Amino acid sequence: MRSLEGIKVIALEHAIAAPFCTRQLADQGARVIKIERPGTGDFARRYDERVHGLASHFVWTNRSKESLTLDLKQPQAQRILHTLVADADVLVQNLAPGAADRLGMGYTALTARNPRLIVCDISGYGADGPYRDRKAYDLLIQSESGFLSVTGSPDEPAKAGCSIADIAAGMYAYTSILNALLTRARTGRGCRIDVSMLESMVEWMGYPLYYAMDGQPAPPRAGAAHATIYPYGPFPAGDGKVVMLGLQNEREWKLFCDGVLRQPQLAYDERFASNSARSRARDALREVIVACFAGLTAQQVIQRLDAVGIANARMNTLHEVWEHPQLRARERWRQVDAPGGPIAALLPPGTTDDTDVRMDAVPSLGQHTEAILAELGYDASAIAALRASGAV
Repeated sequence: MRSLEGIKVIALEHAIAAPFCTRQLADQGARVIKIERPGTGDFARRYDERVHGLASHFVWTNRSKESLTLDLKQPQAQRILHTLVADADVLVQNLAPGAADRLGMGYTALTARNPRLIVCDISGYGADGPYRDRKAYDLLIQSESGFLSVTGSPDEPAKAGCSIADIAAGMYAYTSILNALLTRARTGRGCRIDVSMLESMVEWMGYPLYYAMDGQPAPPRAGAAHATIYPYGPFPAGDGKVVMLGLQNEREWKLFCDGVLRQPQLAYDERFASNSARSRARDALREVIVACFAGLTAQQVIQRLDAVGIANARMNTLHEVWEHPQLRARERWRQVDAPGGPIAALLPPGTTDDTDVRMDAVPSLGQHTEAILAELGYDASAIAALRASGAV
């Protein structure tokens, strides 16, 4: 039995943060009913067409869910939604600020009828405060949280290559819901969870915030290198490939000088006598490292690093990640169905030995509408009337 089997989740969601949260719930066996607009659905369905005609963001965050189309501006659709929520365990929503309350889907109204309900609101800036009503996209939150100020090159900031603000908020929502379910098992009552993308990202910014505490200089933008530890980052080899390496302490620095650079005297060079000194003199030290690596292939550099126990990695392309030997050896890829045909999907991290996670199909728009309405007691003629009116 999966840990969340029997848990019913209603998702008023779009884009990434809330769908990413509810997909984690679905992975563990929860029944997730995704409410979508008739005809258009979650706008993330149309971000691109890279996955057999489907959007890459959408297939990533929406497998194992049921899609129910409802026009929530219509009273008939609102009645259907309220019926679904009446015996639900969790409602997750990331609609525009105030929209859920206008639909009668706010925590106070819902828990008056279903006191066991857990309501999770995901927003850009939180349920109150002067920024409550501001639009919040992933890039904007990366900027507001200070992430862009420490990411990129010295000359130009750079956003993360994936939606980290959405992912952070989605995962805090997921763990908060799990915590709320445990608490409800003791108290019998649900609760309201307020997750903001800004606060999720600021939590992730803990190290640079403390580093710059009391007005001290912030960590500089250092590209793919570490801002305050050196050598730690990418270095070119003689065959044009890049090796990523990282040193953590003085013992490793000596091993690096002896076994990798094969210049043991550098370990006693005052310019490089500590991490802080090496970080200040990183330009001079980089010249030494690049000159040494220029006569070696990337594989030879990695062999030297491995021989002395220095952490390293290849800088893989996305195509190389699909074929990563570690993921293959651990059998981490599965196939799931999707409207355009089967696709590969990564097993969720943290799976256990005795329970298979749920990895069901990515739903087409409105795929489960008739089945869900039939569960609620609507017959074929009533469903036809709802479709004719545009309510579903």
